[in-house]
Amino acid sequence: MDKLLFGDNQFFGINHMSEEKARAQAMRFQDTSAIMDVLDIAYDAGIRSFMCTTHDRIAEIAQIVRDNPDRYADFQFYPCMPYAHKYANAVTDHGMIGAVQHFMPEGGLLKTALKGGAALATKDVDGIAKILIDAEMKMFAGLKTPVIFMQNVFTDLLLGMGFTGALKVFHDHILETYDAEPAFITMNMPMLVEALEAEGITNPIVCSNINKIGFRMCGGLEAYTDMMASGRVRAIAMSVYASGAIPPAEAIEWVSGLPGLKSIVFGASSRGNIIGTRDLVAQHMGGLQHA
Repeated sequence: MDKLLFGDNQFFGINHMSEEKARAQAMRFQDTSAIMDVLDIAYDAGIRSFMCTTHDRIAEIAQIVRDNPDRYADFQFYPCMPYAHKYANAVTDHGMIGAVQHFMPEGGLLKTALKGGAALATKDVDGIAKILIDAEMKMFAGLKTPVIFMQNVFTDLLLGMGFTGALKVFHDHILETYDAEPAFITMNMPMLVEALEAEGITNPIVCSNINKIGFRMCGGLEAYTDMMASGRVRAIAMSVYASGAIPPAEAIEWVSGLPGLKSIVFGASSRGNIIGTRDLVAQHMGGLQHA
C-alpha cells in the first residue's frame, strides 16, 4: 500500500461536519469530468491510489482510466464494497432481473446465474456472498486493484451481529479470486481485529478513524493506540483532521508518529489542499510510497 491514499467522499456529498458543504460538493461533482479534474491533480501530484466506493459514477471513472492506459499507467483503485444504494437504484431502473443482469460479470452471466440459483436453492450463504463480491468487482475489470475493502456499514453490521464467519468468506474470496489484499473499514478497530483473529485472520489491513482528539473512534483513543502498538494490525487512518477540528500540520504530525500506521486516506477537492496534505505526509512519513 502507498502511504497516502485519495478518498472519494467529497465527490458524493459526504461531509461529517457540514451538510451545507456536502450539498455544495454534490452539486459541483455532478459531472464526471469535474471528478476527473480533481483526480488528475492528485495523480500528477504523485498520489497513485484511489480508495473509492463502488458507486455507479466510479464505473465511469474506471472506464476513463481503462481507455487511457498511458496517461494512467500507475493508477490504482482500492474498491470499497458494498454500496447498497446502487442496488436499490438498479432495481428501480431495471427491475429485479434486469438489476441482476446489470451487475453480473461480463461473459459469465449464465454461469453466474446457475451458481446463484444453486446457491439460493441450497441456502449457500457463502456462495451468494461470493457472487455479490464478483458483481461489485465487475466495474474494475482489467484495472489494478491491489487492496479491496469491505465497507464499514457492512463490516460493523456483521461484527455487531456476531456473523464474523462472513468476514472470513470475504477475506478468502478476495485472496483466491483477485490476488489482492482483503481489507476492512470499521468504526471500531480494536473489536474488529480481535474478531478477525478469532477467524484465523492475522495482521489484517484495517481502515478506521484515527485522530488526535478521538473523533468518531469507538472504543476510545487509548484502545486504538494500544492495538496499533501491538503489531497486530496494519492500520489505515481516515478522518485524521477530525472533519476540520485539527489543523492539518498538527494532525499529520501526530498520526504519523503512531506505530503500526501504514497509510492515511484523505479527501480534498482543491489543488491547495491536495498538495498541502501530500507535502505534510511526505515530510512526516518519509515519502508517499513504501520502500
